[in-house]
Formats: sequence, structure tokens, C-alpha cells
Amino acid sequence: MHALIVYESMYGNTRAVAEAIAEGFGDGAVVRHVRTAGAPDDEVDLLVAGGPTHMHGMTTSLSRQMTIKGAEEDGHGQIEPDAIDAPGLRRWLRDLPHRRDVLAAAFDTRIDRSAAVTGSAARGVAKRLRHRGYDVEWTESFFVDDAEGPLADGELARARGWGATLRAAAVRQAVAG
Repeated sequence: MHALIVYESMYGNTRAVAEAIAEGFGDGAVVRHVRTAGAPDDEVDLLVAGGPTHMHGMTTSLSRQMTIKGAEEDGHGQIEPDAIDAPGLRRWLRDLPHRRDVLAAAFDTRIDRSAAVTGSAARGVAKRLRHRGYDVEWTESFFVDDAEGPLADGELARARGWGATLRAAAVRQAVAG
């Protein structure tokens, strides 16, 4: 079972969640930043994609620029080096080749409040994956204490658990299908 976990991260919180999902998934999981991810090859049984929630949804070039400028001005949070010139998850998903019958999952990081209040990048990721033909079976949000983080207590353990759950479910579907 092979999984490709693609992420976009501004402060490192989403990267940490992606890495924890891979740990939970176990052997066969590869984690890549959106800038270096490329298209999934034919060996990928499960595509997992996620990013931070900005302005109620997925990041945009404007929201990334605002985040970087804000971090520079107020000194809050350390911006990930790849965040500065990355094309972003939105563009990667737009350029993703169509694939049928490939399982997928979407995740995001966001403040721990109702998604009706904060929005959810995972919804946009899932919608775009479905538009490209992927069979999105799972979405999940992982919580940060503040816009810059850190991750809320227990979120990395929860991400590892979700990774293990994804593997088990993907194996079940592969056997049944």
C-alpha cells in the first residue's frame, strides 16, 4: 500500500501534521511539500493532500503574501522557507492530472472553532480532488491554538491515528474492490 501525502505549510504546523499522518500510515507513505510533489505516479493507492485554512478556505497567493508580511512586521511565527515562493496547494490541485478510482483524503489545520466560523481548507481540497476524478473518502481538520500555532495538545497523536485509520480503510477497500 502506497500513500503520497502532499502539504502546504506556512508556520510548520501543517507539515508536522502531514509527517504524523505518514508515521501513522507506516511503510509506503511518502510526504512531499506541494512545491516538489509533482503528480502521483501509478504506484500511489492513496493521495492525501492538505494545507492551512486562510480566510475561510484554501490559501491564495494574496493570503500567503499577507501572512508573510504580517510575520515580518510583527515578528510572530517563523515562516517555513518553502512557503515564500511555493505555488500553493490550489495551483497544484488545478494542475493535477485526472485519475479515476484512486482513493484520496483531505486535511487542513485551523483554529479550534466551528468550521462555520473558521472555514475549512479541507473542504476546498476535497472538492478539487473530486473534480480531478479522485475518490475522496475522508476529510479531517487538525487544530492550532492560534493562527501561527502551535498545534493544540494531542493533535500530532490524532494525526498519527488518522494515518493508521486511512491505511486500514484503504486496505479494506483494495481487498473488497
